[in-house]
Amino acid sequence: MSSISLSQEFTSPVAADRLFKALIIDSHNLIPKLMPQAIKSIEIIHGDGGAGSIKQINFAEGTRYKYMKNRIDALDVENLVCKYTLIEGDVLADKIKSISYEVSFQASPNGGCTCKMMSEYHAAGDLEINEEEIRGGKERAMGMYKVVEAYLFESPGAYE
Repeated sequence: MSSISLSQEFTSPVAADRLFKALIIDSHNLIPKLMPQAIKSIEIIHGDGGAGSIKQINFAEGTRYKYMKNRIDALDVENLVCKYTLIEGDVLADKIKSISYEVSFQASPNGGCTCKMMSEYHAAGDLEINEEEIRGGKERAMGMYKVVEAYLFESPGAYE
């Protein structure tokens, strides 16, 4: 089984703890409200939201995909780090067995933060993963981050 690892980093004017709370801790409530055209709902179908929990993301009607399930592998609230794995869903298609992620938020001296994301794509069987094919998914994820960032920037009291 082959795999591809990718990393990306972006800076934000929003404080690290606020971005972490909105994108990681309360994503199941916030994301469907901010992006109903893309995300119908996010449900915690197993666990309490911490390590070992499984979240099911249900995409809006008329979108390309129906659902995906993420398993929270580790959640370090104190250090603002989350590790999770996309374990099921039509977004994986037939080529990818799973995708592992590690997301961390680090405070910047200016009051904002730096977000680092590592992702590892694990191929199904002997199939090869084409890096170009996964860029679209990464761009959609970055779009979601930017929507949440804009909301937090415009709502200074949210997720304090």
